[in-house]
Amino acid sequence: MEARFLGIAELDKAPSVAVVVDVMRAFTVAAWAFAQGAGKIVLAESLDEALALKARHPDWAALKDGPSAPGFDMVNSPGLLRSIDLGGRTVVQKTTAGTVGALAVKEASLVLCASFVVAEATARLLRTRECDSVTFVVTGEDGRADEDLACAQYIARRATEAGTDAAEFLHRAGESRAAAELAEGVRQGVHPDDVALCLELDRFPFAMVATSEDSLMVLRPRARRSSDAPRSSAR
Repeated sequence: MEARFLGIAELDKAPSVAVVVDVMRAFTVAAWAFAQGAGKIVLAESLDEALALKARHPDWAALKDGPSAPGFDMVNSPGLLRSIDLGGRTVVQKTTAGTVGALAVKEASLVLCASFVVAEATARLLRTRECDSVTFVVTGEDGRADEDLACAQYIARRATEAGTDAAEFLHRAGESRAAAELAEGVRQGVHPDDVALCLELDRFPFAMVATSEDSLMVLRPRARRSSDAPRSSAR
């Protein structure tokens, strides 16, 4: 498998297969939302679109980066989200980097959204699809966020080398600028456990697949199925 690691601005065309990585915190939060019962997550282009979707669907829950704001039900924090029952609800998510990265590759034939908490499930799906080429979108810090790059590199290695140890990659993520800013309270809308929760390896057994549905980019969990087996390469 050929792996490329690019920032959002470096994407020159839609890749065939894309893994969009946001460890701290969009796609850790998304995984927690599914664990708390969310049926699907709509990835919004802007805060205004998130609020408009919420207005059209009052039963949906809207989520954003930073501090709480009128119209939004939740903030982008796994520590705060883990106590919320989302049974059957649709979540609208808008973040600074993660959702932007996913929308940037929406034309790809396969779009996975990932973080450490779903790393093995993501790698397993890439193995199942026998992908020849995968573009990993490193969303944070214009493609330089080491927590996202470390996670992307780990998933890429796991997709081809099942024995890859995660320790080095988790250490890099824990020493990243984002981890420091969360721990020191530089960012708003933060729970004290956020960094630790973002570094929980394989907390959840599902990958997260984004597809276009009725002009919206929709994220859903994809658990391993007994019928899964290697198939023709995604090219």
